[in-house]
Amino acid sequence: MRRALRGFTPGAWVALAVVVVMLVMVVAPGLIAPGDPTAIAPREAFEPPSLAHPFGTDESGRDVWTRVVHGAVSSLGVGLQATVIGVALAMVLGFAAGLGPRWLDAGIARVVEVLYALPTMVLALLLVTVRGPGLAASVLAVGLATAPGYARILRSRVRGVATSGYVAAARLDGLAPARVLTRHIAPNALWPLVAVLTLGIGQAVVWVAGLSFLGLGALPPSPEWGAMLNAGRVYLTTAWWLTVGPGLAITVTAAALTALGRAFGRVGVA
Repeated sequence: MRRALRGFTPGAWVALAVVVVMLVMVVAPGLIAPGDPTAIAPREAFEPPSLAHPFGTDESGRDVWTRVVHGAVSSLGVGLQATVIGVALAMVLGFAAGLGPRWLDAGIARVVEVLYALPTMVLALLLVTVRGPGLAASVLAVGLATAPGYARILRSRVRGVATSGYVAAARLDGLAPARVLTRHIAPNALWPLVAVLTLGIGQAVVWVAGLSFLGLGALPPSPEWGAMLNAGRVYLTTAWWLTVGPGLAITVTAAALTALGRAFGRVGVA
């Protein structure tokens, strides 16, 4: 990790700083915006951006900046949860296919290829339609929809590591299969996923926001970025700041995570 950070470009450091700020917004949003994101003030409705309200106020007089900051818990936090679900399922499929018999590998590969052929958003929409709308459904849908892509990468990596010379030498030395898996195969197969997962979290944030924008994720008055975009589009010509705030948050978060993931890949973490 230290070698990776030493190889960072200035742009990568900026992306890392943005991601750190976003994580602070998820863990302790009150440090950045101590107000209540759902508190209404009808007399202050539709106020344009100012020093008191950097992102203006919405139709109910709620501070958009406060809602954007607190919305990181729902948007970025949900993206993290969806990625964890996708990776957990991918680990089961990837290790089973990479270390199992040929018939199991072939069967898992066919299922993963069929699911991977479907666009992630289409698969997520299908799963949400079956389970019903809601933030929990969005997390599960995006997590399951992203699992096939991670499983393909992990299966290939596990196969390569399992047939490497140092793993063969460890087996010849009499190391137990479980020890070979935990000490040699798993660390070398999972660590290169760091860059891919960083990119994946950014994509998950966009997909979760997309589901909320379509009314299939978080519902008003939840301060979720996609739901805020959906609510603000009605006033796009008269109160443009209602969509600029959450739209900027989604764009900056996804761009920072993408840049950070590519930086990890360039310095050899992937």
